[in-house]
Amino acid sequence: MNGALIAVLAVVIAAMAFDFTNGFHDAANAIATSVSTRALTPRIALVVAALGNLGGSYLGRGVAETVGSGLVTLPVNRGSLGAVFAGVLGAITWNLITWYFGLPSSSSHALFGGLVGATLFAAGGTVHWTTITDKVIVPMVLSPLVGLLLGYAVMLGVLWAVRRAQPGRANRWFRRAQTVSAAAMAIGHGMQDAAKTMGIVVLALYTGGYQTSRTHIPWWVFLTSATVLAIGTYSGGWRIIRTLGRRVIHLGPAEGFAAETVASAVLYFNALVLKAPISTTHTITSAIMGVGATKRLSAVRWGVAGNIVTAWVLTFPAAAAIAVLAYFLVHPIFT
Repeated sequence: MNGALIAVLAVVIAAMAFDFTNGFHDAANAIATSVSTRALTPRIALVVAALGNLGGSYLGRGVAETVGSGLVTLPVNRGSLGAVFAGVLGAITWNLITWYFGLPSSSSHALFGGLVGATLFAAGGTVHWTTITDKVIVPMVLSPLVGLLLGYAVMLGVLWAVRRAQPGRANRWFRRAQTVSAAAMAIGHGMQDAAKTMGIVVLALYTGGYQTSRTHIPWWVFLTSATVLAIGTYSGGWRIIRTLGRRVIHLGPAEGFAAETVASAVLYFNALVLKAPISTTHTITSAIMGVGATKRLSAVRWGVAGNIVTAWVLTFPAAAAIAVLAYFLVHPIFT
């Protein structure tokens, strides 16, 4: 087995490790509302999320192409694989740090920050700042704002629609409806997050010289990325579920349904129309805040929300800094 193949395999394994941490980290966001409202039991919610991620991954080709070819360019050589490996390592490390503290930060932006940080120091590497701005920074700012405003508006519509309904009957209906909205959210997560792992694997294959196209996704990359994400999802992410489902605001079935519906719509639009890799975390968290604000502003625990926003702001630079350190450690091994 030659050195280039070993280097590519190392990056693929690291990408799958990131995929797994993404599964139990970000997939918790997709099911937190359904679990906290008792619309779904934790076990059933995890199965729904895993299957949704598996199916959604096959719809995320556009996002995968953006990650694999649009954010950074590296020379086709074994040394460049060290930058990809270090970038993924930076993302994994930040995922584990925020998971430990129960903060729903963005795995997506951890990955982008890691790639950018490592590429900055890689010989011949280029960061496409225009694409980073258009496809990462702008959606990173806009998607939470859209989620917040849409969550508020949709929840007002829901409250008006059920204003004369008997509360117990309405809650039972919304619990059943959350089965659908949770599945839609899980599919949206798969469209976004499995696609990002596929993009990293394609980048590794191209950089290592094992394929000539920067956008072609082999069938085994689809299958492996989707399966590992589903396994990671089924492993659970209870710390983050508690933060989103209980600590930001107390959610009822109607609020959970509204938040999931808004978040999944935003994820679908960005994945299918804009092909922009946005954060599942940012989208669902902001939707929950918008929904909660319809009760009264004080119903949202803004202190917890502030901690989440702080983690959002730190994610990109922190993952980049970790990736820079990792690059200098692993670069000699890959050359």
